[in-house]
Amino acid sequence: MDIEELRRRKALQNRALKRRRERRIRIFSYIGIAVIALVFGIVLGVQIAKEKKGGKTEQVFAEISTKRVEEAPEFMVQLLTPNPYSRPQTALAKINGIVIHYTANPGTSAQQNRDYFEGLKDSKATSVSSHFVVGIQGEIIQCIPSSEIAYASNERNEDTLSIEVCHPDDTGKFTKESYDALVHLTAWLCGKFDLAVGNVIRHYDVKGKPCPLYYVEHKEAWDQFLLDVENYIEKYGVETEE
Repeated sequence: MDIEELRRRKALQNRALKRRRERRIRIFSYIGIAVIALVFGIVLGVQIAKEKKGGKTEQVFAEISTKRVEEAPEFMVQLLTPNPYSRPQTALAKINGIVIHYTANPGTSAQQNRDYFEGLKDSKATSVSSHFVVGIQGEIIQCIPSSEIAYASNERNEDTLSIEVCHPDDTGKFTKESYDALVHLTAWLCGKFDLAVGNVIRHYDVKGKPCPLYYVEHKEAWDQFLLDVENYIEKYGVETEE
């Protein structure tokens, strides 16, 4: 075999090798594009699913609704005796939000928690209270007037209303009855004090305390609660005049 034939065969081999490399590059490029498209599709699908489920963004929750829930939930008014430990009678200059808590006393009732706050005037064991307590059966007791501060939310005592919610066990998850009552109470208070649903927060959001426990450990449950409040306002609220 002469030198020219060797060169010709070598050139053919090189061209064949080059074509195989180019084909592999095209295949990998197609695979890469397909993977990117798949990931994008999954992300988009998740977002669409959230929207179909009724999910709202924090930006939407930050908007004050044009509707107000005028019908208050049924609640008992059992105001605490004025005292330095649970009802200092310090004026609330402005209400900028609502803080949700859990009692951290599994199985106790709204009445028991209210009476504990009342007893602090005598025991002087600590300083704690709440504007409202929601019970396991959905009963609601108001302990502090909405014009006064309660000892519940650290530095946010000065500009928020507080709601303590009872729960049956250590998970801190609310019963359906207490959950439904809380949704109604929160929706009504948002309208009464011209608050957006985004102004409803957990004690955790103030101080990093795991309270309300279940709704700190399950962020999706908290998001659903805010959505339920928003939907309650939309369903049962009435348009207000500008």
